[in-house]
Amino acid sequence: MPPKAKFTVLDESLYAYLAAHRTPDDDVARELQEETARLGERAVMQVSPDQGTLIRILVAAIGARCAIEIGTFTGYSALAIARGLPADGRLVCLDVSSEWTTIAQRFWAAAGVAERIELRLGPAAETLRALPEEPTVDFAFIDADKKGYPLYWEEVVRRLKPGGLVVVDNVFRRGDVIRPEQTGEGIRAIRQLNEMVLADARVESVMLAVADGLTLARRLP
Repeated sequence: MPPKAKFTVLDESLYAYLAAHRTPDDDVARELQEETARLGERAVMQVSPDQGTLIRILVAAIGARCAIEIGTFTGYSALAIARGLPADGRLVCLDVSSEWTTIAQRFWAAAGVAERIELRLGPAAETLRALPEEPTVDFAFIDADKKGYPLYWEEVVRRLKPGGLVVVDNVFRRGDVIRPEQTGEGIRAIRQLNEMVLADARVESVMLAVADGLTLARRLP
């Protein structure tokens, strides 16, 4: 384990400082966050604002043109991805809920990025398997039902271009990954996924202490 001087534990005050020192969202993104917050407990499915900023920067930094998102909810992360793409870039969003993604589509239109996004409703596993198998994807974001993570990982990585990036959310599962007494199906799948990533010779990866844990994996040549 690295020396304590190499990392800092975030408390609420330090996290507030962190959140205040990022490029702020515009009105559309803020309004989307506010509308999602009004959904109550379900709002926890939305990525945090700092995650959104990081995702947008990553997409733009690697020059992604073709992206895929597994798990869209009300569309905040998709908005971040789409804004990182060039004007002729393409994002395919996979989700099962027409209710939540209707909210997403309204805000994508308000942000002027709707033409970059294709929404496909249905079980993500089936939709992924129906995609061309050749590597065409530059960027992928996985943030859906946790029990599906190992399958989503495999289907995505095989379609990732060399140098392409996969970002996986919730890899800490609120700390349950290191609590052996937690044995639910979702946490078992997250543990399996984390070990799969570590052992996958096709990628190089790093796990970040961002929000509920974020894994970045780059497809090797």
